[in-house]
Amino acid sequence: MGSAAGLSDEKILALGDYATSPLYDEAERVALAYADAITFTDRDVDDALFAALRQHYSDDAIVELTAIIAWENSSSKFNRALRVPSQGLWRRAVAGG
Repeated sequence: MGSAAGLSDEKILALGDYATSPLYDEAERVALAYADAITFTDRDVDDALFAALRQHYSDDAIVELTAIIAWENSSSKFNRALRVPSQGLWRRAVAGG
């Protein structure tokens, strides 16, 4: 899906290092930190993170981002419980293959 949206494979592969990767800008880093804070049970969305979000995103965008993160987390749990394998949707289709 990310590659269909125009993200490079390099940027997708650097996702694990988004906090330090030069491929991500500050708005993307904040959004990804927010996703981590929502996703990982040992983290929380503290006031500082929420304030950083509001520097880059409107209230409507934050609601939409939150809904997308929650949906992806729910889908992930559902698929894992039912042993649904990854479909590899982020990978680009190879021409002729």
